[in-house]
Amino acid sequence: MSDDSLVTPHDTPEPFASFIAQRGVALLDGALATELEALGADLRDPLWSARVLLEQPAMIREVHDAYFAAGADVAITATYQATFDGLARRGLDARAAADVLQLAVQLARDSRDAHWAAHGGRPGAVRPLVAASVGPYGAFLADGSEYRGDYALNEDALAAWHAPRFEVLARSGADLLACETIPCGAEARALLRLLDANPDSRAWVSFSARDGAHVSSGESFAELAAEVGAHPQVVAVGVNCTAPAFIPSLVRAARAVTRARIIVYPNSGETYVAGEGRWDAGAPCAPFEDNALTWIEAGATIVGGCCRTSPRDIRALHERVQRVPLSATPHS
Repeated sequence: MSDDSLVTPHDTPEPFASFIAQRGVALLDGALATELEALGADLRDPLWSARVLLEQPAMIREVHDAYFAAGADVAITATYQATFDGLARRGLDARAAADVLQLAVQLARDSRDAHWAAHGGRPGAVRPLVAASVGPYGAFLADGSEYRGDYALNEDALAAWHAPRFEVLARSGADLLACETIPCGAEARALLRLLDANPDSRAWVSFSARDGAHVSSGESFAELAAEVGAHPQVVAVGVNCTAPAFIPSLVRAARAVTRARIIVYPNSGETYVAGEGRWDAGAPCAPFEDNALTWIEAGATIVGGCCRTSPRDIRALHERVQRVPLSATPHS
């Protein structure tokens, strides 16, 4: 399969093609919350990083700036936990909540545009992307259920719950949607229905996984990757917020069943204890950039970091792939 065969429903090149043609991989950013905490933000709140949108939005712009400076090709917006229901609990009506979502996208776009104005004239430069984060229903619940998938809502109810935010983000000016940390098939299918209702939108869908073969709900990752990857508006399918040790087998499983790009952005290697709201260090693991090269060798072409990763990790990976350009030929 040639890289040119990956196209959108409107027969235009898909968003990652130029990055991958240049060096074989597109680089996402890393954790937002980690950097916000490093800057002094208090995220002990059901809104998590979305709290900073309400109180200190300039801090979010600062984090986006840091990731673009580190070499990221994609900024993921601070909308993972920003939902209409969650913002309503803070007294925001629907219009005000929509404005918060739009602000998050605008912060990322402004950061991208400033970076492009400063660096876009360099040989081989490709304009970075903004991906609007669509976090799972479990993120709103703030009870760790995005790592279990044991929702009380069925597919219809999940589609209805996601619809207001999805539609705002689909019209926000972001380049694509990042449907991320999805723990179960029902939620993935609900989001595909919303893509159908927004035919001009493109998205990636990334699952949270419990091991090297199953998403958090226990369903087969390969089966879901095949189903989701077949949707014409899905440009990539993969995993995020998952232990690095599981990634190679998950990538190979996806590569075997879908022609969509494979996207991975795991955690740093620490384990989140959802019931206690803390991280366990776990066993030492290889440097992020070394791990990332194994994911790319397995077949991933869009790579970044999730929880507890930082601009230092993205910079190290960027420098590695700049020194040793990767093959731009997709894995079969």
